[in-house]
Formats: sequence, C-alpha cells, structure tokens
Amino acid sequence: MTTGIVHIGVGGFHRAHEAAYLDRLMRRRAGSGPGGGAAAAAGGSCLEWGICGVGLMPGDARMRDALEGQDHLYALIRKHPGGLRDPAVIGSIHDYRLAPDDPEAVLALLSAPTTRIVSLTITEGGYNIDDATGEFRTFSPGAVHDAAHPGEPTTAFGYIVEALRRRRGKGIAPFTILSCDNLPGNGEVARTAVVSQAAMSDPELADWIDGNVAFPCCVVDRTTPGTTRSDVADLQRGADVEDAWPVVCEPFTQWVIEDDFPAGRPPWEEVGVQMVKDIAPYELMKRRLLGASHQGLAHWGRLLGMEYAHQAAADADIATWVRAYLEREARATLRSVPGINLDDYISTLFKRFANEAIADTLSRLAQDASSRMPKFVLGTVRDNLTAGGPIRLGTAMVAAWALGSEGYDENGGAIVVDDPLAEELRHLMAAQRAGHGTAFICHEGIFGGLATNERFRRTFVEELEALRRQGARARLRALAGRTRAA
Repeated sequence: MTTGIVHIGVGGFHRAHEAAYLDRLMRRRAGSGPGGGAAAAAGGSCLEWGICGVGLMPGDARMRDALEGQDHLYALIRKHPGGLRDPAVIGSIHDYRLAPDDPEAVLALLSAPTTRIVSLTITEGGYNIDDATGEFRTFSPGAVHDAAHPGEPTTAFGYIVEALRRRRGKGIAPFTILSCDNLPGNGEVARTAVVSQAAMSDPELADWIDGNVAFPCCVVDRTTPGTTRSDVADLQRGADVEDAWPVVCEPFTQWVIEDDFPAGRPPWEEVGVQMVKDIAPYELMKRRLLGASHQGLAHWGRLLGMEYAHQAAADADIATWVRAYLEREARATLRSVPGINLDDYISTLFKRFANEAIADTLSRLAQDASSRMPKFVLGTVRDNLTAGGPIRLGTAMVAAWALGSEGYDENGGAIVVDDPLAEELRHLMAAQRAGHGTAFICHEGIFGGLATNERFRRTFVEELEALRRQGARARLRALAGRTRAA
C-alpha cells in the first residue's frame, strides 16, 4: 500500500467512515469480498489510495501510539439492536505522522506527487470560521503565526497552504481537499479557510488556489459514540482481539460526494458511496429530516426527564410527534433527492434512533442548539411562512427548546444547557420567566427577523403558554393529533 490520501484529524468518525469505506473497496478489489476477483481484474487493487493519518496536536500522540503499536490496524465494532456486535479489522490506514514531532516530514508528504487527496475531520470549530459572518478569523493566533511563518505551520490550513505553494513551485498538480466534517457546505467552508489563510501571506497564491484546487462538498452520516473501556474488554472477551483503541458505530452509514476530483479518486461508488453532481438536495434532506429529528427527540425528551435518544424514540408520543413534523412540515420544503426514497429514509431514521446499543445521549443532541436549530429547523419554518404552509409543529419545537433552556424538566430535574451562547440564553430565560413571552425569539443572532413575523410570534407565544399549562406529554398528543395546523 502507498499513500494516496493524507487525512488530517484521525478520530473515531474518520476510522468508522472514510477509512471503513476505503477498506471495503480495497478488499473487494483484492478479491476477498463479493465480486472482488472480477473487480480486481477490471481495475486494480486500489492500494495506491492508502491513508496516512496526520495529527496536529500534541494530544494526538495517543492515537499515533495506539495505531503504530498494532501496524495501524484497528477493530471497527458495529453495534446492532439487541446487543449483537459485528467487529471487523480495518487496514486502509497504513501510516501516521504527528506533525509537532516533524513538521517537515508532514510537509514533504503533502507535497509528494502521489498525494492526490487531503481529507479532513477537524470538527466544525477547527475551520476557524466566524458563525455570524461566515468569514475566516484572520486574527486567531494560529492563523497569524502561520501567515508570518508559512514554512513552519501549526494549523491544518497552514500546512495545506505551504504544501500547495511547494507543489505549485515544482509544477506538481494540486491535490483535492475533501472536508468530511458534518457541516453544511463543508467543501465551501474548507475553501474559505484555505484561500483566506493563503491570502494572509501570499495573495497571488490565494488566487491560484481558488482557481485551481477542488473542494468538493460531501454529506456524511454514521453515529460514532466514544469508545469505552467496556468496549475494549468486550472485544477481547468476545472476539479474542486486543485493540488499544477500537471504534464503535451504528450499522447504518451514508456518504454522498460531489464528484470533483481533478487529480483522481478511488472508485468509491463500488462500495455504496453516491457520487453526484449536485450535493444540495442531499444536504437539505439530512438537515431537515435527520438534524431536525434529533432536535425534536432532544428537546421533548429532556422536558420529560429522559437521558437517551433511544428512550425518546421508543416513546409513542414523541415518535408520533416527530413523524408528524417530518411529514407535515419538513418534507414539503425538500427538493427531489435522486437515488433516495424519502419514505424509506424516514423509516430508517426511526430504526436508527431506537438502537439502544448506541446509547446516544439527548444532551449531546441538544448541545449547541443555538447553532443547530437555525440550521435544522428554522429554515423549514421560514420556507413554510413564505409558502403559507404549516408552522405549528416546528414552532412548538422552538417552544420546547425555550422552556428546557430555563434549566428544569417537568419532574424538577436539572437540564444542563451546553451552548456557546449559554450566558446570553440565561438572560433571555430570566426575561421569559418574568413574563416577557417573546424574549427568547428576539435573539437576532439565532432567529434573525423571525420575531418580527406576526404569525411566527403569535404561534410561539401560544405554544409556550400551552406547554406551561398542559405539560409536554399532553401538548405532544394534542399537536400530533391535529388535523389542521396553523
């Protein structure tokens, strides 16, 4: 195996997703999977697409040590409902570099002609983008350092920019940059970060990158909880495999990629990846169906004192409400999604939510709601307001979030608000409890001008008052049973 993909930010999700897809492809092409012999004869083994991981933080030494100690192999454990575990050994990562130990070695790797894709999972915050403006934070310490010392980078984008500068100088074609982080328009976000970082030190290079480097967008989906000590012990006890850091995930996986790879790519479509020209309908589907469902489970479930997503999904009142919201309000705002049956997609969502083996917490789903609700729910509300469609259920979800943000569930238990705007929300909640019923929706950074829309404003006040008066369960039943929505 040789390195064709350099991946920055090797964590659980990368190892459960991109690396797992590539492993499946390599095995198929090598003849050890269904149809493998014919595939290998037709197009080679794909071993030129091996992954070399890169860690940028000193703390990434733990991942380096875990992988190096077992020839970069690791176990992927798919957790099925009912306790069935389905482990597989993944071998598509064949090398790993810790950038602080040897920055020049990482730059040489990125500059090598054989490196044709640089992929990223660095979390949404790793892109150094201001949520309010969409602009790169040129004043951040890492960006300032990498602009002043481009040959001694410390950030992902500093390394990428310096490697592209070297490739350009040597006449080597640029690699494709593939963001695999779970954020809308991830390719364009990556483009903004890379081009902006380059412009800080070399505007001409920035223009060349903008005109010559591909930044395809993609939609990624696979729930990947953190690995626990019991996962490690269960693997050793059940499969007689000792692994310093296995990965656990749900059985479901999805990857949709905008097909824009001038330097070439693996034939991912052979292992279930959808390669498409227009990513927009897939992004919208995921945000407004999966993302909104997560918010519904989280905010209603937490009001009722629940801890886990599978508990909320198994609750008949919450599940009926979520399905009603998707069918009555969300689906009408979607475009046609080629290759996807939306009825099947929604049914699969509920099967995934009910998988108790994943033990996804409602606190995780509710985390950063001030960022997630605008992306997953408020866009649907706005589109339905414009079209004269129903908004009652989506607005009720906002009211459930607002009530839960006061800090208590209906049993008197604490609801922890884990949000970058937590302090601002606390002030709004104080005003809300004091009788200012629209205080919450007056936060322009979250709601924009929605608070000035009389229909939304009136519906929100009605739903918040009804929640206080009736309680969450009674309100869920009343809303899901409505034959007409405001």
